[in-house]
Amino acid sequence: MITGAAGQIGYALAFLVARGAMFGDDQPIILHLLDLPFCLESLNGVVMELTDCAFPLLRDVVSTTEVQTAFTNIDYALLVGAFPRKEGMERKDLLKANANIFKEQGAALDKWASKNVKVVVVGNPANTNALLAMTHAPSLPRKNFSALTRLDHNRARAQVANRAAVPVTEVHNVFIWGNHSSTQYPDVNHGYIGDAKTPIRENLKEHDAWLNNEFISTVQQRGAAIIKARKLSSAASAAKAIVDHMHDWILGTPEGQWVSMAVASDGNSYGVPEDLIFSFPVTCKDGEWTIVNGLEVNEFSRGKLNLTVDELVKEKHDALSS
Repeated sequence: MITGAAGQIGYALAFLVARGAMFGDDQPIILHLLDLPFCLESLNGVVMELTDCAFPLLRDVVSTTEVQTAFTNIDYALLVGAFPRKEGMERKDLLKANANIFKEQGAALDKWASKNVKVVVVGNPANTNALLAMTHAPSLPRKNFSALTRLDHNRARAQVANRAAVPVTEVHNVFIWGNHSSTQYPDVNHGYIGDAKTPIRENLKEHDAWLNNEFISTVQQRGAAIIKARKLSSAASAAKAIVDHMHDWILGTPEGQWVSMAVASDGNSYGVPEDLIFSFPVTCKDGEWTIVNGLEVNEFSRGKLNLTVDELVKEKHDALSS
């Protein structure tokens, strides 16, 4: 199920899912597409195009503006739709505008979805919106709620690949700590390049200043840079990241490789307080994610982690008191 399905990201995402990019090329799919009533005509156009693609795996499309219809018996929820950030809005204003949406969607998941539904929240502020949805779905497993930091993860890998002049497939175990915001911390300290597993810090030893400064700020500000360039927010790259996130969660990560997922902290990993939706390095197997624990966190990294933890604690307080 995709919310905000007539929007930019939803439109790009629907076709990737329908052709098998998310679940594999042997899994039949029934797509539930939800959007607001004023988007109904555009949503109908999306359905027409999906039909015209004649995707072999696409068995049916349920297109609706009714929440119950959209959420009933779904196994996967891609919560893309959200109130957009407008000029002059502070992050706290965006949080307040979206709070009721994700409280209602959490309740809808709790009431109508499969009891093992897997959820990824994309609408910003994604981490705290995921926390709200999870809080309002008490009968569902906490481990089945997540927020999207895979786009930031992909951006970080691509930046390293470009600087090292290697294909992005050669860059491994770069990951994102924390919030999907400008406080996120892309960490290269445990990453490596190529089959020889050359540490990124060693491969780019002449670029230490870049890794500690420009690299981090580029990943943190990439969304804003794309809006400035396109006059629109990231869409195709966001859709690709959603597919990557769910594909690896469901089908598993390659042995020895980590991806970034914002998931519910239990208070036992890296000093992150309990009940934050926080991006960690994870591995996935048999439909379950596991945080990669035991990594050394140096003083520089700890400072970055503290900043993003503090932001998420404040967001949580603001969201739960709104």
